[in-house]
Amino acid sequence: MKTDRLYAITVHLLNHGKTTATELSKKFEISVRTVQRDVDSLCQAGIPIVAETGAAGGYYLPESFKMDKHTVTSDDYSFILTALKGFASAINSAKVDATLEKITSLTNNPNDGMILDFSVLREGDNQLLQLLQNAVRIKRPVSFAYTNADNVTRSHTVEPVAVVYRWYAWYLLAYSRVKGDYRTYKLVRMRNVEIADGVFTKEHESAEKILQSNDSKTPQQCTEITVRCKSQARARAVEYLNGRITYEYENGDCDMTLYVIENEHFWFGTLLSLGDGVEIVSPEHIRARVLEAAKNIISLYGKL
Repeated sequence: MKTDRLYAITVHLLNHGKTTATELSKKFEISVRTVQRDVDSLCQAGIPIVAETGAAGGYYLPESFKMDKHTVTSDDYSFILTALKGFASAINSAKVDATLEKITSLTNNPNDGMILDFSVLREGDNQLLQLLQNAVRIKRPVSFAYTNADNVTRSHTVEPVAVVYRWYAWYLLAYSRVKGDYRTYKLVRMRNVEIADGVFTKEHESAEKILQSNDSKTPQQCTEITVRCKSQARARAVEYLNGRITYEYENGDCDMTLYVIENEHFWFGTLLSLGDGVEIVSPEHIRARVLEAAKNIISLYGKL
């Protein structure tokens, strides 16, 4: 409905600042002309949208503009409550629990039919998470010893931007003074973490913008792998490797295509755990990698 779109445009301008008509048209899948009509409608309704022309132009709302809190519906509070419950399940934080209590009191509909249970994330070091979050808040560098994927350990002092959960693990997003760029550090590889003396050398953008920029500069290169699954391993291969079945045999076996990041270990360990239930058809260098791992395992247990 148009009313919902007008509200959404207002919220978008509040959250993102100056936005061009073209960007709004792409965001809401409408024409630029419709954007212009919507902005006119909002202005007539008393929403003080400012329009700037020129190369750096766009629409924005004055900093003094605030939306009435009553525009947030009970459904909105219900969604926020669901997300907060998931966050609370992931970390042990009295502050998060207190916020959860406040939001719970604001809604008459605490059940939206969905539960986000991230309690598995508590397997990380909760004290380390709190230390890093505190360093981000007070804008202090942190020092630590870090062992990389090549098993090389070095000392680092970085400016922390955010703690991030992605790719099945906790990471620290930080600015490396040595590299002059942003890096992610896996928390389980960090040792002797301390808040260091000193202050940040620069003002950092939001973590979301930094991650988006880094991902676009160094996109993950996926490798296509073709595997042949025996019928008894098929369900587990689909579940854990997220494979796409390309051919099915009469005996229940199948061919499957996977797309993986080669330097990540989760998928490789899963392949090994499936044993002789899955055979790699291509590429050859992945077959050789699995064969080498199998030889090393046989060599280890063959000594017994």
